[in-house]
Amino acid sequence: MDTRKSIQLLLDNINASIIGQEKLVKRLVLILLADGNFLLEGLPGLAKTKAIKTLSKHLNCGLSRIQFTPDLLPSDITGTEIYQPEAEEKFVFQKGPIFNNLILADEINRAPAKVQSALLEAMEERQVSVAGNTYPMESLFMVMATQNPVEQEGTYPLPEAQMDRFLMHVRIDYPDDASELEIIRLNRKESSLEQKKEEVEKISQEVIFEARKEIDKIQISETCERYIVDIISATRRPEKFGEDLAEWLDFGASPRASIAIDKASRTNAWMNGKDFVSPDDVREVVHDCLRHRLILSYEAVAQGVSADQVIDEILNKVAVLA
Repeated sequence: MDTRKSIQLLLDNINASIIGQEKLVKRLVLILLADGNFLLEGLPGLAKTKAIKTLSKHLNCGLSRIQFTPDLLPSDITGTEIYQPEAEEKFVFQKGPIFNNLILADEINRAPAKVQSALLEAMEERQVSVAGNTYPMESLFMVMATQNPVEQEGTYPLPEAQMDRFLMHVRIDYPDDASELEIIRLNRKESSLEQKKEEVEKISQEVIFEARKEIDKIQISETCERYIVDIISATRRPEKFGEDLAEWLDFGASPRASIAIDKASRTNAWMNGKDFVSPDDVREVVHDCLRHRLILSYEAVAQGVSADQVIDEILNKVAVLA
């Protein structure tokens, strides 16, 4: 089985367990292939936790779930040195749950900044530094952080610098009525003893690494590169594209945004069976790559203008130049 078919099988297997959240499933696999991390926002009960658990179930890799709470400490995530008087080396590093393949940072905004920052080095440099020593992460590594868009009392909003480290900020909503019916039936089936005993065929991590090599070979024309740059430029110098944009935006996207759109659009093209990036691939990923990187003005917030509406306006104003 070739790499694309293996990834499609992985998508099909996850979609069979996560009904009505096809976008979430595709983004989950896309971000894994793009070697990034992502922030997932959705109301309780929308299969956020189940999605990444199902991914680890069908992929031959480990999963750590970290429940973020106000009393969590950074060492609860990274690990700490333990004193062992009987050992030759008195202090032995006990690795924390961050040392795994897939990391579920559940309700990340419920822990204070010093705990949130414990993820930064692992997400960006793929290593953890403790007591003067540096420990590398696994070759296959991804952080999926979740947060609830409601119940913001007693939470700690993620700072812009940390939001920027996420390749994508994905939002999901309720499934439709037909999917809701399928969810009820699937839950009933999964509760049966026969379903619990069913063996699951796991896909090797090598498939992910091979897919990444193929994605690196995806061609992107100078036209599409210019399109990405023009979109980012519109977030930084909005006055060139209209009075509304200038009024809505305080700060635009960083160079990480350009890199994120490039990586995500190439991965999206590969997943769609193409060997080149088209403007449609860019437009398909641009909302998830930008919505957490834009800082809206007071006027935009007062008018109820969302980041997605700002991005829509940018896409309407920025043309694809031949």
